[in-house]
Amino acid sequence: MIDSTIREPLYRELDRWHDAGRMARLWLRDDDAVEPTAALERLLSETKSYGIPVTLAVIPASTGEALAARLADEVHVGVAVHGWAHHNYAGPHEKKQELGGARPEEAILGELYEGFLKLKGLYPSHFLAMLVPPWNRIDNGLIRKLPALGFESLSTYGRIRGESPLAIVNSHVDLMDWHGTRGGRPAADLIGEVVAELQDRFNGRNEPIGILGHHLVHDAAAWDFLAEFFEATSGHPAVEWASAAALVQDQISRT
Repeated sequence: MIDSTIREPLYRELDRWHDAGRMARLWLRDDDAVEPTAALERLLSETKSYGIPVTLAVIPASTGEALAARLADEVHVGVAVHGWAHHNYAGPHEKKQELGGARPEEAILGELYEGFLKLKGLYPSHFLAMLVPPWNRIDNGLIRKLPALGFESLSTYGRIRGESPLAIVNSHVDLMDWHGTRGGRPAADLIGEVVAELQDRFNGRNEPIGILGHHLVHDAAAWDFLAEFFEATSGHPAVEWASAAALVQDQISRT
């Protein structure tokens, strides 16, 4: 359980939005899906019970019919292209990256196109023409070439900066402590980040707030936070949990 004193800043900020007649838009992305697992079942069950749309970033090279069959009737799920194989090509002293670096551009684009076609075929009713780069990293020179492959949107991490030929729907609050315990981060830290993002949006930034999960490595702390965060926000009158598809369409319609 998240202590009420930890929740209080979130409630106070959301109430400020409500009093101002404003609506905060949240969305959920979860990375590295490949096949049906107990962890995926938990994610699907909890998102469905709270009415939370979820975008699964699926690794094309490693997935197949089993996951497609499991998701076929899950209308609240969208599927995005998570690179090709989630393979790190960076050197030992470089940040992990699949999409860029010293690799030939033609090879990278060829893999992305293969992944795009594979997932589009497996998920005719769930597929999003969205690229989610592994480790949230992609060379800038590749981005301008993505529309020619069929991609309409890109999702990395952090607040949007600069222009892009694609709709950008980023994640902003990562549940996991990748550089420390590799488990779920403390609830107080996560609430603090969400509140900071809400305050940023209240003051003028027109960008939905993305929550980022990795269901395969969630521990009890990550699962508990996610469930309580869903409970705190899904019924709040100042919150809309939106699908990535809707957020992308909003951006496209404004251009």
